[in-house]
Amino acid sequence: MGSLKAVAVISGNNSVKGSLQFIQQPNGATQIRGRITGLAPGLHGFHIHALGDTTNGCNSTGPHFNPLKKDHGAPSDEERHAGDLGNIVAGPDGVAEISISDIQIPLGGVHSILGRAVVVHADPDDLGRGGHELSKTTGNAGARVGCGVIGLQSSV
Repeated sequence: MGSLKAVAVISGNNSVKGSLQFIQQPNGATQIRGRITGLAPGLHGFHIHALGDTTNGCNSTGPHFNPLKKDHGAPSDEERHAGDLGNIVAGPDGVAEISISDIQIPLGGVHSILGRAVVVHADPDDLGRGGHELSKTTGNAGARVGCGVIGLQSSV
């Protein structure tokens, strides 16, 4: 059997759009690669949210995916939501090139991210260290400016 693959097409506010590919590696890590355009230059919180519901745009995707009921943190922290993927960086042209590998976002099994949403936020994620009332839940990353549902990708 080959690697599991998934895709998310990102859309959102104004001109935010893009696509991401997810590949489950043999070592268990999932690689996310892709490009998102139309962002303000700088850091943007980047998370897997619990629900794949976009009936009310990105606002209906629920909280961060957090099956182990932990506090929000950085991707490298032991105490973190499974969906906490830190920040992506948009250049002066508003384009973010994404290449992230993470062990807590499998495409199969009980904690699979399939059918959930990936969300890009307006502001930087403070990684749970900002001292703001939202730091330990959302990283105080602000509004949801783009999102897409993660779905299985054809093997052809």
